[in-house]
Amino acid sequence: MTAQHPDRVLPAAVLWDMDGTIIDTEPIWQQSQVELTDRYGVVWTHEDGLALVGSGLERSGEILRDKGVDMEVEEIIQWMTEYVMVRLRDAELPWRPGARELIEGLHARGIPTALVTMSRRKMALVAAEALGDRGFRVVVAGDDVERPKPFPDAYLSAAAQLGVDATACVAIEDSATGVASAVASGAVTVAVEHIVPLPDITGGDVHLTTLAGVGVDRLVELTGPALAARTQEVAR
Repeated sequence: MTAQHPDRVLPAAVLWDMDGTIIDTEPIWQQSQVELTDRYGVVWTHEDGLALVGSGLERSGEILRDKGVDMEVEEIIQWMTEYVMVRLRDAELPWRPGARELIEGLHARGIPTALVTMSRRKMALVAAEALGDRGFRVVVAGDDVERPKPFPDAYLSAAAQLGVDATACVAIEDSATGVASAVASGAVTVAVEHIVPLPDITGGDVHLTTLAGVGVDRLVELTGPALAARTQEVAR
């Protein structure tokens, strides 16, 4: 922080959700749920699918099993994960507008990034490897933590692995569950609305409808005041 620009605080790191934030996988996840429930004659609505956006895979598996999918939770998770991965391998990754450009811009400016997702690690690495050395220094996946989002564990783990405090970081999310997780970690939270409306996000610092056109300078402009406030709180 400088005297000339008290709110131009650079984040120590930017922590990214994956599904729906970086790559547009939510429609594929929802289609996997439709096909799986169809196999067992289970009624599954669009609203049922929307209710799982941002949830940990274990919770999703439990709900699908409770609905009547006659498989163990881990089998459900593996089936859906493979379904999504096959479709990602068969086509170019469906990047969300502005996400890849911002990640690469952060790398160019020397600001570290981490991927923080509730998808399994083998799937998270598909996105991470697509970015190569211009992408993430750390990947924290759903099978790396005991408690899923909305608990803060994944974000706290990512910050710790980067050697920074979560309160000095910016987190970018697209779901209410993810936003709750990021907020609970203490990170300055940017909610980017996508499939599920996010009209009232308690604790979210910045609310956007797209990352298109949001470069590093714009991100710093949006999050700087909240980061400066966090810095002052820690100093007290």
